[in-house]
Amino acid sequence: MEDLTPRRESLDPIEIASRDEIAAVQLEHMKWSLRHAYDNVPHYQASFDAAGVHPDDLHSLADLAKFPFTVKTDLRDNYPFGMFAVPRAQVKRIHASSGTTGQPTVVGYTARDLDTWASVVARSLRAAGLREGDVLHNAYGYGLFTGGLGIHLGADKLGLSTVPISGGMTQRQVRLIEDFGATGITVTPSYALSIIDEYAEQGLDPRKSPLKVGIFGAEPWTNAMRREIEDAFDMHAVDIYGLSEVMGPGVANECVETKDGLHIWEDHFYPEIIDPETGEVLPDGELGELVFTSLTKEAFPIIRYRTRDLTRLLPGTARSMRRMEKVTGRSDDMIILRGVNVFPTQIEEQLMAVPALAPHFQLELNRVGHKDEMRVKVEPLPEMVSASESAGRELAAKVKQVVGVTVKVDVELPGGVARSQGKAVRIVDNRPKE
Repeated sequence: MEDLTPRRESLDPIEIASRDEIAAVQLEHMKWSLRHAYDNVPHYQASFDAAGVHPDDLHSLADLAKFPFTVKTDLRDNYPFGMFAVPRAQVKRIHASSGTTGQPTVVGYTARDLDTWASVVARSLRAAGLREGDVLHNAYGYGLFTGGLGIHLGADKLGLSTVPISGGMTQRQVRLIEDFGATGITVTPSYALSIIDEYAEQGLDPRKSPLKVGIFGAEPWTNAMRREIEDAFDMHAVDIYGLSEVMGPGVANECVETKDGLHIWEDHFYPEIIDPETGEVLPDGELGELVFTSLTKEAFPIIRYRTRDLTRLLPGTARSMRRMEKVTGRSDDMIILRGVNVFPTQIEEQLMAVPALAPHFQLELNRVGHKDEMRVKVEPLPEMVSASESAGRELAAKVKQVVGVTVKVDVELPGGVARSQGKAVRIVDNRPKE
């Protein structure tokens, strides 16, 4: 793979500033953000008052722990524009969640917010190894979802040539990657696997594609999956992180030269790790729930937002800013199976260790009698169909040994596991609702 390490002089000075310099910027911006939220969003004024705190109580970064959390229901309860901190006429972009699990969450951006978003995404794409003039195949969804348009903003800022393909139409994805000479791709890791399958369907070798780097996010994925994708395409695969409530894609990104966790752009987003049960702030290095406070957002400031993503904070390496470990899962995606906590990424890791099986999988939860049962639906590589039975037994044994639960493995025919056209549906829960 080509060395894509960015030149040091191309970085924003804050990326390689001292920790003291970064902390000084954070404190100044945090004081502004708390005051901005308190003065302009009734929800924050009420929640701060109820907790007995005021923006003037923030004298150090550690004082942020005195302030209350924000959770998704707060955003839903203030639908549509109750969390906006500027007059509606100043909001130049509105995005929203699908609302499939309740009232949609709505986020907004001023012109300055859009410029900030473009800047952090451009910083992320540069960290991933892309340069002005590269062709970016953007297969994230366009529309109310922040992925496609957020990446597009940053690509324009960096000077890339962007192909706004969005998701779906997998045959066309392959054709345009090849015909347009895409050097970078932004897509969910699960859909990248579908694109790899399509290369095989078309009799093409993905290792001969023009792609040099893939930037994958919007769902948890493992280092084993990284190796699978890198080997298939002979390209670098790096992780990007973001969520609509905090900004969208571009909150953090892996650096191509180290691939050792995602550097958080701490001049705009302040991270904390908390105990998911108690809310206590944990020291760097400990696993817990990721919490973010925006430092520069005008239209939609967010204070101590509980992301539900599980990770840990680590010191900077390629950049001075702290890293977050690859997300292992979400606290609300965790499966409790007969008293054992199970995340889909744990199953993925064991699947990737069985050579005869393809990387596609889906977990099905059922209740048999009074007991919960997990079925892992997988499929063999086309040339390994004859080994399906032994491969299924091998996967079940690995899950039992490493994860600690007994599962039933159903090895379908090649192509039998549902393919992602965007975000993967990893869990199908057929258990009766309590």
